[in-house]
Amino acid sequence: MASDQGRDTGDGTAGGHRADCDVTVQLSDCGRADAEAVFDVLDQVFAGCEDVAPASGSDGPEPTVWMATFDSSALSGDPAGTPRLSAPVEALLTGDSHAVDEVVKVLDRLFEVRSTQHVSGEHERESRLLLAPR
Repeated sequence: MASDQGRDTGDGTAGGHRADCDVTVQLSDCGRADAEAVFDVLDQVFAGCEDVAPASGSDGPEPTVWMATFDSSALSGDPAGTPRLSAPVEALLTGDSHAVDEVVKVLDRLFEVRSTQHVSGEHERESRLLLAPR
C-alpha cells in the first residue's frame, strides 16, 4: 500500500486520486489477527491509501483502535476467499456518503453486519457497523 498519496494538489485530488473517494475505517474491540482479516479483504477490493497496521512482532501493547484509509473509487478486484474473524469487530467508517456506501456494500457481502448506525453531515457520513463472521 502506498503511503505517499496524502499530498493535496489543490484540485480536489490528493496524490493522484480524489479525496472524496477516501473512506477511513477504524476497527476496535479486536486483536491484530481480526483487524488484519478485515483490512486485508478491503485492500483486495479497494486500493489502500496508507499502511494498515504496525509491523507484527512489535514490542508493547497492541492498539485499541486499528485504522486504515481506502480509496473507494479504485476497485482492484474481488477478495480471495471469505475472511475469518474470531469474534465480532466494531467498525467505524467515515468519508463522503457515496464512498462510505461503497465500502459498506463490500463489508455486507463478506461479513454478517449485526447492527448499523448512520450519521450524515453536510459533506461526510459516519457509519458504525458490528461485523461478525458468516
